[in-house]
Amino acid sequence: MGKRLEQVKVAVIGLGYVGLPLAVAFSHHYHTIGFDINLQRIDELRVGCDETLEVSEQELDDAKNLIFSSNVKDLDEANVYIVTVPTPITSFNQPDLTPLIKASESIAKTLSIGDVVIYESTVYPGATEEVCIPVLERYSNLTFNRDFFAGYSPERINPGDKEHRVCDILKVTSGSTPDIADFVDALYAKVITAGTHKASSIKVAEAAKVIENTQRDLNIALVNELAIIFNKLDIDTEEVLKAAGTKWNFLPFRPGLVGGHCIGVDPYYLTHKAQAIGYLPQVILAGRRINDNMGKYVVTRLIKAMIRKKLQVVDAKILILGLTFKENCPDLRNTKVVDMTKALAEYDVEVDVYDPGASKELAYEEYQIELIDMPCVDSYDAVILAVAHHEFIELGVERVRSFLKPDGILYDLKYLFPASDVDLRL
Repeated sequence: MGKRLEQVKVAVIGLGYVGLPLAVAFSHHYHTIGFDINLQRIDELRVGCDETLEVSEQELDDAKNLIFSSNVKDLDEANVYIVTVPTPITSFNQPDLTPLIKASESIAKTLSIGDVVIYESTVYPGATEEVCIPVLERYSNLTFNRDFFAGYSPERINPGDKEHRVCDILKVTSGSTPDIADFVDALYAKVITAGTHKASSIKVAEAAKVIENTQRDLNIALVNELAIIFNKLDIDTEEVLKAAGTKWNFLPFRPGLVGGHCIGVDPYYLTHKAQAIGYLPQVILAGRRINDNMGKYVVTRLIKAMIRKKLQVVDAKILILGLTFKENCPDLRNTKVVDMTKALAEYDVEVDVYDPGASKELAYEEYQIELIDMPCVDSYDAVILAVAHHEFIELGVERVRSFLKPDGILYDLKYLFPASDVDLRL
C-alpha cells in the first residue's frame, strides 16, 4: 500500500462546500484535479474566486498542484476518484441520487484497473454498493473488487465554520476490502490533521454519517416542540434553556428553522431505507414533521400577534432579515426562510427580504425572491429576525427597530437581543 499511496493522483468530483476545501487539502500532497460540470464555477475558481467563501483567494493561489476542469477527459490521469456531489431530496422527501449516479457514470468511462472510487456524499446505508457500484461496473466493463475498488468517507464540512475546517475534523474512513480500507485510511491521514477512524465496512461508515445529522435534527425538534409549549404557557424559552443548561449534561440545543443541505435532508435518507426494508420510523419522522412545520408556526404566531395589536394584516409590510439557511454563510440550499415567505403570501402581505451575505442572483434563480438593499426606516408592520448574521448583531436592536412603524412587531427567532427589547421570541 505504501507504493500505491506514493503513486496517487486524485480527482475530486464536485467542487461545492465539501469538494473544494478537500481538493485544496489534497493538492498539498498529490497532483489533484478539481472537476465540476458547472462551467461558471470552474472559471471563477481559476481566477481565485470561491463564492462559497470556504476557501480564500490566497489558499487557491497556494494550491499549486490543483487544476480545475469541466472536461471529463481530464479525469483520465487520476487513479483515485473522490465523489462530493450533492445528495438532495425530492419534493416528496425521497432521496434524489441523480447527481451521484451521473458522477458515477462519468467516472466509469475513465476508470482503469486498480483505481479506487471514494464516495463522500451522504447516502443511506447500502447505497454505495447497491446503487453506485453497479453503475461503475456497467459503464466501465470492469469488475468490482477485482479490477477496481471503492471506499466511503462521509463529509463533515460545516459551512461558514472557520474553526472546524476539513483538515481539523476527524474523518471516518472505510473500504471495500481490508487492504483498500487501509489504503483509504492512510490516504486521508495524509491530509486530515485531526486523525481518522477506520470503520469496519462501507455500510457502517454510511450509517454513521446519516445518524450524525438525524441526532441533531431530533434534538432541535425537541426544543422546537418545547418552545411551542412554553409560548402557550407564556414562558420565555431561552430563560428555561439557560436554567436547564446549568446541569452539566444538559445539551445546549436551541429552537429554530432547520434547513441546509444536511440536517433537514439526511434523516429522509435513513427513513427511506428503513421503509424499504419494512420498518416505519416513528421518532425520526415525528421530528421531521415538527421541524418542517416551524416556518408556518412562526408566521401563524406573528399574524395572531398583529391581530391582537389591531394591525391590519392584508397588505401589511413585513421584513425578513436573513435568507441563508444559517448565520454568516452564503449557502441558500434548503433554507426554511422560504417556508415563511410562502406562508406569509397566504395572508396577502407584502414581504421584503434583506440578506447582505446572500447572492441576489441565486435567491431569485432558486426561490424567485428579490433581495432588497438596506431597509428603510418606519416602513414595516413587522420584522422577523430569521438568521443570526453578524451584520444584524452589529446593527443593534435600536437600528433594527427603526425599520418598524410605531406599533410594529419585532420577532426575534435567534435570541439576538434581550427579551425586553423585542416583542416576540421563538
